[in-house]
Amino acid sequence: MRFARLPEPPYWSVIFASQSKAEDAGYVETAKRMLALAAAQPGFLGVESTRDAEGFGITVSYWDSLEAIDRWRRDVEHAAARAMGRERWYVAFSVRVARVERAYGFGPGHA
Repeated sequence: MRFARLPEPPYWSVIFASQSKAEDAGYVETAKRMLALAAAQPGFLGVESTRDAEGFGITVSYWDSLEAIDRWRRDVEHAAARAMGRERWYVAFSVRVARVERAYGFGPGHA
């Protein structure tokens, strides 16, 4: 299932939008490692991610607090991956942090 199973709000989201370069040596492996590392962090709730054929992607990670987000941002391995992203993998990216106050949906993956 591509939908994250999340608790009732409130919680926090980090919205990472990026445009990738054509060259992606090491990207897939690093992305998998970052997902595993994030999932092991205290306060991590889930993630949803997609990338289109032109290389534009959005990843939304969900967290129980701003402190958990800050701990993840300061993780040494995560910081190294972000540096690689700037140097090798992305043309551009943006990060937005938002508090989720309300959530609803329909179908599998929704309560």
